[in-house]
Amino acid sequence: MSPAVLSCVIFALALGGIVLGALLRTTLPQHHLSKESQDVVRLGAGLIATIAALVLGLLIAAAKGSFDTQSGQVKQITADIILLDALLEQYGPEALPIRVALRGAVGPLADRLWHEKAATPAAPFTMNATGESVYIAIQALSPKNDLQRSLQARAAQISTDLAQIRLLLFVESDSAIPAPFIAILAFWLIIIFASFSLFAALNVTVFTFLSLFALSASCAIFLILELSQPFTGLLMIPSAPLRNVLAPLG
Repeated sequence: MSPAVLSCVIFALALGGIVLGALLRTTLPQHHLSKESQDVVRLGAGLIATIAALVLGLLIAAAKGSFDTQSGQVKQITADIILLDALLEQYGPEALPIRVALRGAVGPLADRLWHEKAATPAAPFTMNATGESVYIAIQALSPKNDLQRSLQARAAQISTDLAQIRLLLFVESDSAIPAPFIAILAFWLIIIFASFSLFAALNVTVFTFLSLFALSASCAIFLILELSQPFTGLLMIPSAPLRNVLAPLG
């Protein structure tokens, strides 16, 4: 289920909690709605609301941290490709075929990154033949002087770093929220909003503001779900900077 659909379901459940509280208000005996009962229900609802707020805040921080980490890894890959191409250019004409192959490997690399992270369930990892050929070609260079030896060593190290970051992105699982956790959050929201309408007459003003509060809570959950899937959705990490990282030769 997509984050937008799931957030709409939670919003509908919160609205259902408002209606549930209003129905209980009209059906419960009057002594159940006494001042003492109101105090107890409001204290309990306040406790649940505090727990829910803390959990939502922690989830947003965790999802944002995961999003920033994977976004930074994509930026690091982009920067390493630029540096690798610059080193190969300084190496000389012998490295020109490698630079051509490097440009041919960037597009498939971006395709595989975004496809792998969006796939459910995750597919097993397979090596990129073009990227592997670039690494082998760098190792096969025959430097003729100390400068070329230094450039080759540096290029080999950067290509190794690229492979490591690529594998890190593959093995890092998206911080998707388990379904039982979402169900518990939805249950908390139902209780909270039912308590709001239990002791207050449900006129247009009250219902409008309670609906806005429910919408705000569901938007917070939507934000968490979107941030936990950085390679899909509205907040997706853009692939254009990686795809267009190298200018055409010549």
